[in-house]
Amino acid sequence: MEPRTFDAGTDRPATARGDTGRVLVIGPYRRARRGDPDAPAIGHAVRDPEARLEEAVGLARAIDLTVAAAVVAPLNDIRPATYLGKGKVEEMVGLIKAHEVDLVVMDCALSPVQQRNLEKEWGAKVLDRTGLILEIFGRRAKTREGSLQVELAHLNYQRSRLVRSWTHLERQRGGFGFMGGPGETQIEADRRMIGERITRIESELKKVQATRRLHRAGRQRVPYRVVALVGYTNAGKSTLFNRMTRAEVQAADMLFATLDPTLRALTLPHGGKAMLSDTVGFISDLPTMLVAAFRATLEEVIEADIILHVRDISHEDAEAQERDVDAVLRQLGIDADGGRRIIEVWNKIDRFTPEERENLANIAARRPPERPCFLVSAETGEGIEALLAAIEQRLAATRVTLRLSIDAADGAGISWLHRNTEVLDKHMENGRFAMTVRVDETKCAIAMSRFGAVPVGP
Repeated sequence: MEPRTFDAGTDRPATARGDTGRVLVIGPYRRARRGDPDAPAIGHAVRDPEARLEEAVGLARAIDLTVAAAVVAPLNDIRPATYLGKGKVEEMVGLIKAHEVDLVVMDCALSPVQQRNLEKEWGAKVLDRTGLILEIFGRRAKTREGSLQVELAHLNYQRSRLVRSWTHLERQRGGFGFMGGPGETQIEADRRMIGERITRIESELKKVQATRRLHRAGRQRVPYRVVALVGYTNAGKSTLFNRMTRAEVQAADMLFATLDPTLRALTLPHGGKAMLSDTVGFISDLPTMLVAAFRATLEEVIEADIILHVRDISHEDAEAQERDVDAVLRQLGIDADGGRRIIEVWNKIDRFTPEERENLANIAARRPPERPCFLVSAETGEGIEALLAAIEQRLAATRVTLRLSIDAADGAGISWLHRNTEVLDKHMENGRFAMTVRVDETKCAIAMSRFGAVPVGP
C-alpha cells in the first residue's frame, strides 16, 4: 500500500516547543482470516485499517510530532523477532531514508526485543502504541494526582523493558567490603530502584483515594448524585460537559484533550442538583497498566449513579469504538448490573441531514428500554433538554414524592426545601404555599417531621 505523505508545514498546529523530529507512522494490522481466534465475533464491527491508521496519526500529532508519512502494513503472522516480516522491514528502510525520519511509531504493542531489533534495522528510534500513549498522558497531566498516575504507568512500562536490551544492564556493581564481591547487575539495580519508586507512588495514590472517599462521603451527606461521562477519546465529552454545566473545561479536536478529572454542579429541569464528572477518554487497545494506574480517577465512574456513554455517532468506526469502551467498562466491573446505569448519548448529530437524523431516531427508538439512547449535539445544544429530563427521571426512581403545605412567611423552611428537594409544584392556597417536592430517602424523614409532608401515592 502506498504511504500517505503529509506537508510538514500544515500537518500540525504551530507550537512553541520547536521541531520534534519527522515521524513515520506504521499500522501493522493483521488480516482477518476465517477461524482466527482473534477475529471479531459475528455481528461485531470490524475496525477499518485506514481509520486505525488515522487514529495513530492523531496520537502522534497530539504531542506535536511532525508526521512525514503513514502507511498500513498488512500482516499474515506476527514475527517474534521484528513483528513485521523481513521484506516489510526492508521496505520500511527505504521509506525512512526517503522521508529523513528520526522516529518510527508502530501502532501495536512491541516486545522489548522487537523494539530493539527494529531500531537496529532502521537506524531510528522506535515507539510502540503503549509508549506513545504514555508520552501523551505525560504531556497532558496537570494535577499532582494525574502526574502520579502517569508516572506509575510509565514505571510499570519501563520495568517491563528491562530485559538486557542494553549492554550496560549486564554490568555488575561491586558489593560491600574492601575486596567487593559479585554485587548486583545493573539490571537488578535498575529494577530495584523502579520497584521502590512504584511503591512510593502507590502509597501516595492511596492517600488520593482516601481523600476522594471523604469528598464522596460529603456529597452523599448533602446528598448529591453523581453523573459520569465516559466515552471514546474525542467523542465530545468535554464539549457536552461545558454545555450541560456552563463550565469552561478545555475542549479541543484532538485525542486525549482531557486527562485530569473534573466535577461541576449540574442543574436539573426541576431545580434538583447532581454532580457531573468528566474523565479521561478511552481508546482501542488501551494499555492495561493505564487502566490500573487511573483507577483512582475512574472511581468516580465506578461509584456514579448514572453513566453517560458519549459516542461520536458520525464517526465511521462508531460501532467499533462502542465495543472498545464497553470492554474498558467491563474491566472496571461496571457491567455487573447489566448496564442499567448506562445511558447512551449519540453526539454530533449536527453533522447529519434531516433525513439521516430521522433514521438515527428510528434506530434509537428500537433500543432496549433498560439502555436508552438520546441524540444530541453538544456543539449546538440540540437534544440537551431531553437528556437532562431523562437523567432527572432516572435519578428520581429512588426518590420519594411528598405533598405539603407551608406558611408563606416561613422563609427558612421554604429555603431548606429548595436546597434539599426538587420542587415539582408550588402554588398559593389561603395564604400558604402548597408544594409537591421530590426528596432523597435520606431527607424524607426530615421533611415529613418538619413540614408534615405526606407521601404521594403511585
